[in-house]
Amino acid sequence: MCLLDEVLEWTETGVRCRAASHRAADHPLRAHGRLGIACGIEYAAQTMAVHGVLAAERAQTAPRAGFLASVRGVRFDAAHLDAVTGDLYCAATCIAADPDTVVYEFTVQAAGDATAEQMHPLIAGRATITLRDLRATAP
Repeated sequence: MCLLDEVLEWTETGVRCRAASHRAADHPLRAHGRLGIACGIEYAAQTMAVHGVLAAERAQTAPRAGFLASVRGVRFDAAHLDAVTGDLYCAATCIAADPDTVVYEFTVQAAGDATAEQMHPLIAGRATITLRDLRATAP
């Protein structure tokens, strides 16, 4: 399930993506005909995953599997994502990292107009990602 449409920009420490999938009637995370705001965490997690892959490519290393270990300090500024008429803009910034863990601050915002110059916050928080080698074998 890929919810993101485009990587807008990225650096060694962060990434910004755009998504329009929240408006789809057949969105895979819809429940009871609605797309709740907590689904924004999945948009943020996919944004973090994109950053991990891009950073690994830049460093010429193999990408590692990431697992969402925790989210903290999450603030919801809306009730539903499907009510948002503009595109979503998802950003993730790495604030700490060691060989097996990465901590990101994330935001999901909505475009206020067609030019995306005005943004409205939807969700923000901090996430901890644990990393594992893709080639690791089970015991």
